[in-house]
Amino acid sequence: MKKLPLLLAFILFVNVFANAGQAFQVQVVGKGKPVLFFPGFGCTGDVFKEAVAKLSKQYECHVFTFAGFGNVPAIEKPWLPKIKDEVIAYVNNKQLKQAVIVGHSLGGTLGLWLASSEKQLFKKVIAVDALPCTGALMVPNFKPEMMVYESPNTKQMMQMDSAAFRSMANQQVNYMILNKQKHAQVLDWMLMADRSTFVYGYVDLLRLDLREDIAAIQIPVVVLAATHPNKTMIEKTYNEQFAKLQQKTILYADQSAHFVMYDQPEWFLTQLTENLQ
Repeated sequence: MKKLPLLLAFILFVNVFANAGQAFQVQVVGKGKPVLFFPGFGCTGDVFKEAVAKLSKQYECHVFTFAGFGNVPAIEKPWLPKIKDEVIAYVNNKQLKQAVIVGHSLGGTLGLWLASSEKQLFKKVIAVDALPCTGALMVPNFKPEMMVYESPNTKQMMQMDSAAFRSMANQQVNYMILNKQKHAQVLDWMLMADRSTFVYGYVDLLRLDLREDIAAIQIPVVVLAATHPNKTMIEKTYNEQFAKLQQKTILYADQSAHFVMYDQPEWFLTQLTENLQ
């Protein structure tokens, strides 16, 4: 009996440790065939709030918020590979059969990564303004090995004070969303983010190059691409990056920046509804 408090303390420690290591939190809403919602970088699952409110009447919506964002505790790096592994474990443990992935930005890229490695686990990927290789879009003469955790850029971002970080985040939001009514919400999410996750997690995303890997995807992929600021340039980018993917449909949202669900909400919901059926 004297050992009981020690045993309880050990169990409590194990549970807390396990919870601290989780790569995401999931809210499950509705009943029906499973749909996994992956938000973009820095955002919470609430970015899909309007879509989930409607789709949960027909589908079981698993809405993810990744570690380091919202109120979800941060985890140690490498951040994105841990998320991928834990998503696979989550789907298997929950016995989710033929789930559809709806992913925005980072979430869409994660969906492509999962579909390329787990060929029988999912039914379809709906990637919202997401690319197989974000780094190639951002970095001239891109090579994955160029993306490292410790660099002058990451050091500068880690050392930014709150005012400088807010200014940077505000510039990003202004570029990514045309619907000004949604600016404050996305900015709040970015300011809530764990700084290490925001800096080093983005390195994980930038170093990921799936342009060859997507040739292995055996399920349909639907891409919902924003056209702002230059549709011709964007079409060229998508055609080049998705060249190796066989079963793809690329649909373009006119007059929309990166957050398609906010700039063209009716179009976005229509595309989700049609492609989930």
